[in-house]
Amino acid sequence: METAVSMTAAIERTSDLSQTIFVLEDDQDISRLVQHSLEIAGFAVRTFVSPAAVLADAERKTPDLFVLDIMVPGGDGLDLCRRIRKSPALAVTPVIFLTARTSESDRVLGLELGADDYITKPFSPRELVARIKAVLRRFERPTAPTALHFGQVEIDASAMQLKVAGELMATTATEFRLLEYLARHPGRVFSRDHLLDAVWGDARFVTPRSVDVYVRRIREKIESDAENPQYLKTVRGAGYRFEMPKDSL
Repeated sequence: METAVSMTAAIERTSDLSQTIFVLEDDQDISRLVQHSLEIAGFAVRTFVSPAAVLADAERKTPDLFVLDIMVPGGDGLDLCRRIRKSPALAVTPVIFLTARTSESDRVLGLELGADDYITKPFSPRELVARIKAVLRRFERPTAPTALHFGQVEIDASAMQLKVAGELMATTATEFRLLEYLARHPGRVFSRDHLLDAVWGDARFVTPRSVDVYVRRIREKIESDAENPQYLKTVRGAGYRFEMPKDSL
């Protein structure tokens, strides 16, 4: 009896320490497959068949990551992602789309709404787990970071926070990583392929066009005029360069 109680307590402690994934998926077979695969990998999982309760439950106890189907009853994953990014409590939480919508325009729309990855069905459960872990690694804070200041912009790597004119700006983990990488290498020109390797690693969903989407999102947050950027410059035919103001060097 004591052994059984001890085992139960150990399981509960492990559950408390697990990273929690919220999964929005209305297909019961797929939902069970995703839940089983993630629990085997050590995650705690909550599943939802419609978007109705996801946001309220997440604001009560923030998950570590969302996995969202797009086409679900009572709404859609795209709108839910949009609402997550507008929620002060959830805006930085990673989002992965898991969907049957496979066109490039769907992928780009998902990125523009703030998704950190986009996985199409049918999918490999092992790949899903690997890509969830990859996104969560991007969200990990560096062990010995320093803050960067330029103009009215502050990048605080220890807190993974971006402030512009003293105002906290919501960023996804991927946006923050890309901005920090560029800002820590001022004056260097990086090709899109180089940035894919440096920031995304082996994530297969991203393409050179994906980098352009993220750059546009970053410019909207740090530039006073995103169409005429002061910091994040396009080098035609080559890639991107971050220009640090001289008084910041």
